Amino acid sequence: EQRTENPRVPGSIPGPATFSKLTLKISVSQIASFNMSSPNPPSEKSSEVNSVPVDWNAIAAHPDFTALVRRKMRLIIPATVFFVVYYFLLPIGVGWFPEFMQRPVWADMNLAYLFALSQFFMSWALAFVYVVAAAGWDRRETALLAKFGFTSKH
Repeated sequence: EQRTENPRVPGSIPGPATFSKLTLKISVSQIASFNMSSPNPPSEKSSEVNSVPVDWNAIAAHPDFTALVRRKMRLIIPATVFFVVYYFLLPIGVGWFPEFMQRPVWADMNLAYLFALSQFFMSWALAFVYVVAAAGWDRRETALLAKFGFTSKH
């Protein structure tokens, strides 16, 4: 005689659904009983040991911080506008100027295909420019935080 899972019948064989519910109940109860006042485990102690109180309002008011934010916006906003315009030029061109986009460029390649392929290269170039610029921003951020006694990003 084979017994099947039935939560209402005592002695039935528990199936995968029962075990997953049990596991979920155990993990929820473990999380609920977690004591936040206990000391951090060793994996989290490094942030306690190396932490220096940082006055974020003073940093936000510092001229180097505002210059850093302006420098970031000088790239991020125009790059985003350029990307969106460049991206939507393809569907606009194909939809409103189909004869122009169908002009052959090389063999069976027309302007629409060429433009679509160019979007890959444009995205890669834009990503490269951003990564290079972000490295400079990171250096400036580290120097700014060091002025306030904060020597680690973590």
